[in-house]
Amino acid sequence: MILRAILPRLLAALMMVVLVSVLVFVMLRQLPMDPVGMSLPPGATEADRLALTREFGLDRPVAEQYLRWGAGLLRGEFGVSVNLRRAVGPLIASVVPATAELVAAGLLLGTVFGIGGGLVLFAVRRTPWEGVGDVLTSILVSVPEFVWAIGGILLFGVWAHALPFIGRVDPQNVVAARTGFMLLDTLLAGRPAAFADALAHLALPATALGITLAPLVTRILRSSLLGVIVEDFVQMARLRGLTERQVLTRHALRNAALPTLSLIGVQAGFMFGGTLLVEVIFGWPGLGNLMVTAVRSGDIPVIQAAALVYCLGVLLINLVVDLAYLRLNPRLRLR
Repeated sequence: MILRAILPRLLAALMMVVLVSVLVFVMLRQLPMDPVGMSLPPGATEADRLALTREFGLDRPVAEQYLRWGAGLLRGEFGVSVNLRRAVGPLIASVVPATAELVAAGLLLGTVFGIGGGLVLFAVRRTPWEGVGDVLTSILVSVPEFVWAIGGILLFGVWAHALPFIGRVDPQNVVAARTGFMLLDTLLAGRPAAFADALAHLALPATALGITLAPLVTRILRSSLLGVIVEDFVQMARLRGLTERQVLTRHALRNAALPTLSLIGVQAGFMFGGTLLVEVIFGWPGLGNLMVTAVRSGDIPVIQAAALVYCLGVLLINLVVDLAYLRLNPRLRLR
């Protein structure tokens, strides 16, 4: 049942990947940039330029270039960086864990605080505190993540000297990269001090991402609970003698979780694609930082590979949310 329900989503995701790859590939070649010229040394000759152009296949028609690149993707090859002269695949693989770790931490913080805020606003409904909560969530929603990032650096990094705000870990606490996930690698290395340092470095950028998600979760959860709490099955639960806490946890919250989960899934995709500015601000060595560097140097193979990975990440997050939605709502499996 679940496989039959998820198969159309997989096919749609595959078509989306192909479409995005074509659009990114073609659009990058229409931009007024010269990746070969930007990567050549000052004393390079025209012969050097032509040789490098032929080496990277940039002298061929765009359609042929795309087919060659697509064939490489099927073999697990993303091409070669024009600027770094390195295979793009390992380069991307080395930075994706940093971005994934940041997104996971931001998503966790935003979800926890958002659910907590939603329950608090629901508890204070029809009181003056409800209006205060509405104003506060409106303020939090209206401020973008890069403003929270800069504010966190000034408050906790520069003024209070409480948290680090550059990189993933201090140089003395660097450990061997077994998985690429710094928190996990420090635990595998048996370095609790390094783990605490990595956690401290993660705090500010993850909070900057999570604080934009939390008020959205708060609002949708509170609205869902207000809609569910007046349903007949909730009234029947009260008639059976259940306390308000039991009614909330056993009946209302479970039904209100579905739209909340859907929102979290959508925002998780946006969060994965929106880490670029946060990574640049905090010097976080992730996919966003790599993409900014590639754009500055006109490194087309890296840009198109990073864009494709962003697309795959968003689609993967949406697929996981769809599976969770099907698990929580069995009626969707019958459609």
